[in-house]
Amino acid sequence: MGSFIPSCSTILFQGDSITDTGRSRDDTSSLSTHALGSGYASMAAAQLLCNRAHDRLHVYNRGISGNRIVDLYARIRCDTINLKPDLLSVLIGVNDTWHGFVGNNGVDIPKYERIYRDYLHETLEANPKIRFVLCEPFVLRCGVVTEDWIAEMNQRRAVVKKLAEEFGAIFVPFQQLFDEAVKTAPPEYWAQDGVHPSAAGHRLMAQAWLSATGEE
Repeated sequence: MGSFIPSCSTILFQGDSITDTGRSRDDTSSLSTHALGSGYASMAAAQLLCNRAHDRLHVYNRGISGNRIVDLYARIRCDTINLKPDLLSVLIGVNDTWHGFVGNNGVDIPKYERIYRDYLHETLEANPKIRFVLCEPFVLRCGVVTEDWIAEMNQRRAVVKKLAEEFGAIFVPFQQLFDEAVKTAPPEYWAQDGVHPSAAGHRLMAQAWLSATGEE
């Protein structure tokens, strides 16, 4: 496939701690390693910016640790629409489950779908030409993850795939990626707590993201 990302694009990565990865809140430059964090978003951005230096791409990371879909939606104006992205990549969902099992503050599946769809609709209304990359939320069977999580996470993944089809988005199958990866090394190698990827895990994610968008 050809590239999904036109020249002169503004690319925005959104999500929770897996996207955040310690990014600076003070340095907002689209070329700064501090602004992009240390995870898959930064790794994918680095390759994009290097390989397409002539295309005047701008890349931003606005992931926030701990976010659920309701938190992402609450900041739609300041952290999505106001940045005027041409391409929006979203990875959100694990905290909607995690916070439910630990703290009784999760987001049930119907609400997750409804708010996620509203988020995409409102972003599309603000920029009818925007392109979406919707990333599959995932867990690995280790660390804090129990078997009780699995059925609910399966439903969240189905929601994201459905929304990707509905909005003509690129779908990045991160769960499938890690299901294959654990055949070569144990789950803890890829994400020690079952949620937050290791350096190797983030590298796998970056490669998958770039491949899905035609930038491999």
